[in-house]
Amino acid sequence: MPKKAKSKSKHKNVKMSEKYVVSDGKLTRKFKSCPKCKSMLAGHKDRAVCGSCGFKEVSVKKE
Repeated sequence: MPKKAKSKSKHKNVKMSEKYVVSDGKLTRKFKSCPKCKSMLAGHKDRAVCGSCGFKEVSVKKE
């Protein structure tokens, strides 16, 4: 029986250098912070989600 092919993951890790911007010698976040627990929100196509507390922020498209 032939072996199964390994499935490729669609998930891409975001490097720490891509999360922050250095301007005038200060670090600033690129992503929004969660209003409940102050951690970073994960940016998706149509929403922003907090991984630790589960807070969701849905962006509404204007037509």
